[in-house]
Amino acid sequence: MNNQMSDFKMDPAGLWREETFTDRKVGMIRRLTPVKADGSPDLSRKVVFAGETALMTQAGSLPLTFEIPATDLLGALNAYGDALRKAFAEAMKEIQEMRRRAASQIVIPKGGVPDFVGSGLPSGSGKLHLS
Repeated sequence: MNNQMSDFKMDPAGLWREETFTDRKVGMIRRLTPVKADGSPDLSRKVVFAGETALMTQAGSLPLTFEIPATDLLGALNAYGDALRKAFAEAMKEIQEMRRRAASQIVIPKGGVPDFVGSGLPSGSGKLHLS
């Protein structure tokens, strides 16, 4: 076993019991209840609610997982839509940023395009100019 594989140890102070709730239409809500290593509730940490769904986009299915600010299941149900809209907006912003970064990584070799005899193609400066 290599060294990277030996680092997989569960944290006994960071355990959670997971329960899943779904309407089988829109998505799921996971309630993560903090527990101690013996399985009893860890009252020093707060319960966390997470939503999950998959949205159809022009590029295909977009799975989303997002935290829902709530203290109980009813609050999580009521906050689900707003939390989903926020997660979707953040995902779209991140995708646009990734596209922008990918577009800015286009590299033109030094010297530009070679001047083929009679082609009329100029050789460039080797620098990309963005307007």
